[in-house]
Amino acid sequence: MSKQQSGISFFERYLTVWVLLCMVIGVGLAYLIPVLPEMLGRLEYAEISIPIAILIWVMIYPMMMKVNFKSVKRISEDRKGLYVTWVVNWLIKPFTMYGISYLFFYFIFSAFIPEDLAREYVAGAVILGAAPCTAMVFVWSHLTKGDPAYTVVQVATNDLLVLFLYTPIVAFLLGVSGIEVPFDTLILSIVLFVVIPLVFGLLTRTVLVNKKGVDYFEQQFLPKFSNTTTIGLLLTLVLIFMFQGETIMNNLSHILLIAVPLTIQTFFIFFIAYFAAKKLKLAHDIAAPAGMIGASNFFELSVAVAISLFGVSSPVALAVTVGIIVEVPVMLMLVNIANRTRHWFKEA
Repeated sequence: MSKQQSGISFFERYLTVWVLLCMVIGVGLAYLIPVLPEMLGRLEYAEISIPIAILIWVMIYPMMMKVNFKSVKRISEDRKGLYVTWVVNWLIKPFTMYGISYLFFYFIFSAFIPEDLAREYVAGAVILGAAPCTAMVFVWSHLTKGDPAYTVVQVATNDLLVLFLYTPIVAFLLGVSGIEVPFDTLILSIVLFVVIPLVFGLLTRTVLVNKKGVDYFEQQFLPKFSNTTTIGLLLTLVLIFMFQGETIMNNLSHILLIAVPLTIQTFFIFFIAYFAAKKLKLAHDIAAPAGMIGASNFFELSVAVAISLFGVSSPVALAVTVGIIVEVPVMLMLVNIANRTRHWFKEA
């Protein structure tokens, strides 16, 4: 497949290799310079890492510049992509996460994981799986050439539903009363990863289009940012693996066990949404992001809830952390699958 055919850059084509290098570099930095993750770890607010937030913003901004609000109007004409997102994320995903993790931790892996530990790993999986992704969805949408305007609406409506549905669903599945969602983390994440980059992206687009025209903006200005998203992603991964370096080295065997049901769940949810979109005859630039939103998770919220309920060193927090470790490589596989199956869908 040629570069022209695939529509992706050299960086994007070999992202899996870069991810592995990022893991080695991140864990290596944590091991060789242990004071570095400790120092950077202090730079946070409401459980959100400020350095990672900045890099995520760098990843998202180029995509937000592609949002044309005139195209948002057509979303009201075809809401099927939104319905797929809502149903998969709130009526299917939390419950399949519970079922798959329960099956593996209580039965398939029962020889390796005691029952009390299994209970906590299931809790971590549910806390993770009940929170659909906010920030990284824009990266996956970018890599699959998703519709920027539609992706923004899909994410924004999901964020509103999180406010009302996350707590009762987690409380129901875990049988835990008194769960409190850290709303400062939730609201700050929405502002940082949706509102701010969207506003700046729209301002940039409006100013440049008015001054120099659409052709200049789309043919000359946007290409300057073609690798910004990928570079931001790689730097983010170095930080994530550096922050989790000690956890990775100290829990290798259980990390592998926890990763199995989380990986299966990610593929399962993606294909439910993806095939539902195909059945509804949606365009690929709507179908791919719909699958990505369900498959990926809202890590900032999940980590904050796990830590506030069970503690930073708990097995619950470890299960959530494994989700961070495995998601990017798995999502890159799904990006590749989505790009290779573009011909299954109608043209936008």
